[in-house]
Order: sequence, then structure tokens, then C-alpha cells
Amino acid sequence: MADVRFDGRVAIVTGAGGGLGRSHALLLASRGAKEVVNDLGGQVDGTGASTMMADKVADEIRSAGGEAAPDYHGVDTWEGGQAIVETAVKAFGKVDILINNAGILRDKSFMKMEEEDFDKVLAVHVKGAFNVTKAAFPVMRENGYGRIVFTTSAAGLYGNFGQTNYSTAKMGLVGMMNTLKLEGARYNILCNTIAPIAGTRMTATVMPPDMVDKLKPDYVSPIVAYLCSEECTDSGVVFVAGAGYFSRAAVVEGPGITLDATKGITIEDVRDRLADIKKLEGAQPFREANEEIPRIASALR
Repeated sequence: MADVRFDGRVAIVTGAGGGLGRSHALLLASRGAKEVVNDLGGQVDGTGASTMMADKVADEIRSAGGEAAPDYHGVDTWEGGQAIVETAVKAFGKVDILINNAGILRDKSFMKMEEEDFDKVLAVHVKGAFNVTKAAFPVMRENGYGRIVFTTSAAGLYGNFGQTNYSTAKMGLVGMMNTLKLEGARYNILCNTIAPIAGTRMTATVMPPDMVDKLKPDYVSPIVAYLCSEECTDSGVVFVAGAGYFSRAAVVEGPGITLDATKGITIEDVRDRLADIKKLEGAQPFREANEEIPRIASALR
């Protein structure tokens, strides 16, 4: 089979100045994509700014014979999101691919977490993904083509001590994907989410040094690149990737039970059947919320 290529495609990668974003950008560029390398150039906690990180990766791409435009806007403002997409349109005429990768960490236990720490993490991860996607979506719609990849985390899917803000933000992105997969379908805009396990300057704060060295971002980027390709037909799927491990993660609903509402339902009825209520054998995912309604409605018959 032919290699997966991105010739003629224009990609935006946010937070592409290092770590996973840099790896994604370099791989796509090596397969022919024209790149907008976006990075505010700040610290892991979101403070500060510099043009150096985006410039360095853009230079790497150009040195290898590719095309790249650096962008230094923060994703956490409406104006920043618009400006990032404008960089792509001015430089290359369109946007085909968007990888929402930008992120920060402000880890603290819930009791010690300040409102500013919570708000800033959500602003970068959730509002940031919204801002850039909102700006890119109409461009993709006009062209009848788009591939959007969001970045969640095991912390969002399963929780992690000291990361209430980060976990909340990362699960919020799954919800954003779940609706955009529906709204983008008629325009050939596919939306998926990656849950990466990689050693970066962000995960260096929570991982042992030897694991950071072994979990290379390069091991994650191939599936991200595939999700950005014309060959991808999946939409609304969460993929886990790291160190050569790949899997699908999903929100599923068990078969459940039906109690007779016409006779009244007591607390004790729920208590006595709780084991059956919690069973996941035969669980299934739903593509959209409306698919669950018939199951609930069946209890009324």
C-alpha cells in the first residue's frame, strides 16, 4: 500500500514548540504537510512568552525541505484563536488539519488549589481548543474537508491525584469532540481525540526521569498523523497511545435493569439491585445522546 501523505494539506499544531506538538508537526511536515507551528513559548504553568520555541521547530521543518510558518499567539483568547488560523490562511490559503495540543499544568491538591489555577488550566485546554477550532471550522466547512484531533489524558479519563483542574479540562475535550463529530460529519470534518502517554516537560513533573526518557513523543505521533489523514474515516473515537501501545478508550453504558415505575421506586429497591445496576457485561457506547433515549423510553412501556 502507498505511504500516507499530506501533500497539499495545511496543518495547524498548537503547542508545537516542544514535546508532543513538535513531534506531530515534524512528522506531518516530513510527509508533505504545510505547517503552522504555534507556540506561545511560555513556561509549563502558562506564564511567560517567547518566539524561540516556535521559530526553532519551524526552522527544523524548513531545513528538512518543508514549509512552515511560526505563530506565537496564545490559544486561551478568542483573538488568539482567530490569529492562529489567520496565520495559516495568509501563509498557505486554507486549513485542513488542526491538532489541539497546547496545554499547561498547575498541579495542586484540591484543598490547596486556587481559583486562578483552575481557571487558567481550563482556559488553555478547553477554551483554547474551542477558540482555535471555532476559527478553523468555517474554513474547513468551506473547503468540504477537515481533520481535528483533540488531546485528552488518562488523568481526564480516569483521574489523577493533584490534577482536578487538568482532569476536568481533559474530560471536557472529550465532550467537545462528541458533539463536533456530529456537526462536522456533513462537511467531511472528522474529529477524534488522543490520550497520549509520553515523556515531555509537562509529564516530567509527574513521572520518574527514566520513564520520561523512554516514553518518546515520537511513539505517539504516528496515530495522530493517521487521524489527520485522508485515509481516516473514524470520528468521535478516543485513542490511547504510548511506548508502542495503542488502544481505544470509550464511555460505555451497561445493560442496566428496569424497575416498575408504576408501582413506585424506593431507595431500598435501588439498594437491593445495585449489583445488577453496576454490571458492565454487554455494555455499549452510544454515538450520540439521542441513541440512549429509546432505552430509557422502553421503561415506560
